[in-house]
Amino acid sequence: MRIYNFSPGPSVLPLPVLEKAASEMTDTNGTGQSVMEMSHRSKDYKPIIEKTESLLRELMGIPSNYKVLFLQGGASLQFSMVPLNLAAGDVPGKGKKVSIIDTGIWAEKAAKEGAKFADMQVLASSKDKAYSYIPDAPPPAAGSAYYHITLNNTIVGTKWASIPDTGSVPLVSDISSCILSEPLDVSKFGILYAGAQKNLGPAGTTVVIIREDLIGHAPAWTPAMLRYDIHAGEGSMYNTPPCYGIYIIGLVLDWLKKLGGVEAIAKLNREKADLFYNYLEKSELFYSPVEKPFRSLMNIPFVTMADNDAKKTEQETRFVKEAAAQGLVNLAGHRLVGGMRASIYNAMPIEGVKALISFMEKFEKNK
Repeated sequence: MRIYNFSPGPSVLPLPVLEKAASEMTDTNGTGQSVMEMSHRSKDYKPIIEKTESLLRELMGIPSNYKVLFLQGGASLQFSMVPLNLAAGDVPGKGKKVSIIDTGIWAEKAAKEGAKFADMQVLASSKDKAYSYIPDAPPPAAGSAYYHITLNNTIVGTKWASIPDTGSVPLVSDISSCILSEPLDVSKFGILYAGAQKNLGPAGTTVVIIREDLIGHAPAWTPAMLRYDIHAGEGSMYNTPPCYGIYIIGLVLDWLKKLGGVEAIAKLNREKADLFYNYLEKSELFYSPVEKPFRSLMNIPFVTMADNDAKKTEQETRFVKEAAAQGLVNLAGHRLVGGMRASIYNAMPIEGVKALISFMEKFEKNK
């Protein structure tokens, strides 16, 4: 029996994708072998990675002057790779200025890692209110090599309502938990990066979309594996790429295209999110700690209204346990913020959201 998996990542995958992958486990495209067995440089694998890139370009409307890279290390490695390639100096530790907005734990980590290679300027932060909103975006600091935002904040459940105008300074964004969830104008960004394990596929693959003029600026001391120019020049095959992960991403993209593309999934995502937020607005037990204009479509934290911490902890612990017994799993909030969280990525069917709300209504009656 399939459960409803509300994990923030690795997350739920579309059932048709899993079934397709299962049917091809020992024989992919008539090759008599699994993708996991293929040489990444073989004639059998080449059309797989090419189709995956082509589908991503089509669905996201990626302009021709952008490279698509399939890398490893997750979004966390990009916290180092972006400043190394765009802002590091000839001497390690002495780099250019970078403007960054702190909207959550992952943005904070990006700033901390970037500071090892560049002069990170935190222009604004929402930490003062537990990251429950997105602050106004000031203009880039003078001389900034790039401007960094985290478009959707997985842990605290906020998202940017509009894209900041950074002028001639390249805008860079972590879009791990919102990629392909709604239309996005790629041309407004210099670099977009995303770990696959939330909305694209299994853990292990990182997608980087980079404008060509931003490639080739890494200092000579940069390790080869951390240079965009090397990966771009080798077509993501400088080393063995995450072949099976790229194959699954291709299946997910094909599934999304058949659904009607990003516009169609965005409509469904808004419907799912509205349904859940509307319930939270009416509930006398649960509520959203996020300010309304900045609420995420993908990650929805919620907490109880208990009048003391002990009761709150007891209620929330019991909720997560009893929900899991009903096949509604991975609803505990991030360990650093507590509470609960429902991640309702593209592959989460609306029936899953309805089942969660139904359980919450019953739980509320027996609080």
